[in-house]
Amino acid sequence: MSITPLMPVYPRCGVRPVRGEHCHLISEDGTRYLDFASGIAVNILGHSHPHLIGALQRQVETLMHVSNLYGSPQGEKLAQRLVDMTFADTVFFTNSGAEAVECAIKTARAYHQYHGQSPDRFEIIAFRNAFHGRTMGTISASDQDKMHKGFLPLLPGFHYVDFNDLEAAKALIGPHTAGILVEPIQGEGGIREGDEAFIKGLRELCDAHDLMLIFDEVQCGVARTGAMFAYEHYGIEPDIMAIAKGIGGGFPLGGCLASEKAARGMVIGTHGSTYGGNPLAMAAGEAVLDVVANAEFLGQVRATGDRLKARLEQFIGNYPDMFELVRGRGLMLGLKCKMEPRPFVAHMRDNHQVLAVSAGDMTLRILPPLVIDDSHIDEFMDKLSAAAASYAPPAPTA
Repeated sequence: MSITPLMPVYPRCGVRPVRGEHCHLISEDGTRYLDFASGIAVNILGHSHPHLIGALQRQVETLMHVSNLYGSPQGEKLAQRLVDMTFADTVFFTNSGAEAVECAIKTARAYHQYHGQSPDRFEIIAFRNAFHGRTMGTISASDQDKMHKGFLPLLPGFHYVDFNDLEAAKALIGPHTAGILVEPIQGEGGIREGDEAFIKGLRELCDAHDLMLIFDEVQCGVARTGAMFAYEHYGIEPDIMAIAKGIGGGFPLGGCLASEKAARGMVIGTHGSTYGGNPLAMAAGEAVLDVVANAEFLGQVRATGDRLKARLEQFIGNYPDMFELVRGRGLMLGLKCKMEPRPFVAHMRDNHQVLAVSAGDMTLRILPPLVIDDSHIDEFMDKLSAAAASYAPPAPTA
């Protein structure tokens, strides 16, 4: 038995994309796929947006990488834009969502510990079915046995309660608690929205106990829900927020945003990244914000999402044995299934050339580029309907 050159940690399917055109991917054999997965909420401008391509081309001709030991005009500009449009006063740029969440956890602990006021406050309250990344810190923050197997022991200091259970979160707060980490809308957990009372209640608990409220908006942030960031739907602000995925439009980019108060422990020497904030990533982030950070675009995401959601709600009535309900906001939607969604996702992909992605809680995630129009909705619904009509669930294994 020989291992593959690419470490075999992904169950890779037969689709082998070599080119992207707007909201479609083309494989090396020429097959054309409607992409309603978007690299799992990454390619928010599709696959060939001229403004994003142009920004990267211009930047690669001038400067690709420089050490963070030097000043960063590119990073300063993008950080200022994010500060101006959010609760935050400062940003640390990363290459991925997991790194952004790692920085957020460190920021919350440093708030209490760095200056020596509360060295014993390090515990983070997190929520079941969350997904925060694949590093040792972020798998420790995620209560999923499948992510823990083979990597024990986990890092200490993480406690889990059920999502949307405010009283359970309150009961866990003690003298060692440093913060609360939550996805306002769980992505991999099944497109499950935090109740308004739950999210607002977390803010109140953090205020009452001087805790850091950390939002993981790696998947639900950057216009995905029809607001620039999902926290805006709740009328509250976190202290720290992790973003990634859509902010780079396909280029690796993430960020940890924090208020001045929350970042008081993040001083010289406490954190770093060789590639974080490199000029190419900053050009990508600028180009994405140029397109999405305006009321017209966000209104379009909400309206398009409403039309798609209405079509899905009408559709599932035809298949009551397969689908239970539709949930989500904007273009972050989920079909809760009555059968395991993975085989159906594969059936859609292999037989009807449409890409989606499965999630927890028996959910099929629908995460199209934010630039889809009604023609893409029509194509998706036609392919989804054909897939549902032709689907035969796999026989149970003995």
